Amino acid sequence: MISDKIRDILNEQINKEFYSAYLYLSMSAYFSEIGLYGFSNWTKVQSKEELDHGMILFEYILGRKSQVYLSQISMPTFEMNTPLEVFEQIYEHERSITSAIDSVANMTDSECDLATRNFIDWYLREQIEEEDSVSKIISKLKAFGQENSALFLIDKELGKREYTSPKY
Repeated sequence: MISDKIRDILNEQINKEFYSAYLYLSMSAYFSEIGLYGFSNWTKVQSKEELDHGMILFEYILGRKSQVYLSQISMPTFEMNTPLEVFEQIYEHERSITSAIDSVANMTDSECDLATRNFIDWYLREQIEEEDSVSKIISKLKAFGQENSALFLIDKELGKREYTSPKY
């Protein structure tokens, strides 16, 4: 059994992961609406990953014989401007999720919950990968994305991303 504090912060993290999925899905719709189907694919795949992240937390809480409390998911908001601006917002969002995961890790330390600390370490590594992936896309958009032909090539590259279940 996990402490009430750990249960509560993990439930909050489920909500953040599901919100992330919702946010990426709304971005996917936006990119489809403006004809950037590769960008749409990338954000749709990201949405599925975020759902997986939430479900891993969900199953962990249940597996530790604790309670899952699902709360309302806020409506996603982002500025629908250039792909670069959207990806800069994605980067800031991922940084906020990293901060939230750091808070979970800190809570496991203060609660002396080594099992949950071991569990949450996967999320810490995952966030490093996510921030790096988005950062690389931002670099490409800054270097080449102002030209339509370059944007076309970046869109084509992002369209190749395929969903894979997380290897927790």
